[in-house]
This record gives sequence, C-alpha cells and structure tokens, in this order.
Amino acid sequence: MRSEVIVVLGDDLEYRVDTQSLPTVSSDEGRRWLDQQFISLECEPLRATGKVLLADKLVVVAREARNRPELFESPDWRNTYAVAAQAVLSKPLIRVDVPAMSISY
Repeated sequence: MRSEVIVVLGDDLEYRVDTQSLPTVSSDEGRRWLDQQFISLECEPLRATGKVLLADKLVVVAREARNRPELFESPDWRNTYAVAAQAVLSKPLIRVDVPAMSISY
C-alpha cells in the first residue's frame, strides 16, 4: 500500500514524502510535535472561535513553514512533518494543499 504525504505550497512548489521506510510515531507524539511547531512558527487559528482542528493545524503549520524555506528543504523537518501528519490523521496518503487551505486523503 502507498504511504505518502504530499505538501503543495504553491503552483510550482510541492514536496512528496514517501513514509514507508520512515519510523512511525504515536498519535500523541505527532500531536505534540505539531503543537510545538504551531507555537514556534507563531501560527494563528483559522477559525474566529479560536478552535484549532488537527487538519487546520497541519495546513497552517505548512503555510507558515513556506515562509521559512529551510524547513521544508530539511529532510529531517519534512519527514517529521509527514510522519506527524499520518499519525494525527491515521491516513496512509495525505495531500496538504496550502493555497487551497485544504487536506485530502
């Protein structure tokens, strides 16, 4: 079965991470890493209520990381993002589309 995370940052910028050979993490570990990134990248909630869904968090972290090219250029950060995404969403194939602000499985 295919196991991949695709992050679209713009019309001509896309990252694909084949996660089959990467170590998995638990949902809690993925959530903790994502929470850390949300805070360190100074992300803002998408919803006026301030509620942040996990899918929203993945999109917003990718959006903010787009402004720091060294993050997605780093295989370690990019792979950790992909593994965390799969851990929190429990899906083997994930597409994060930043311009559309959406996630599909």
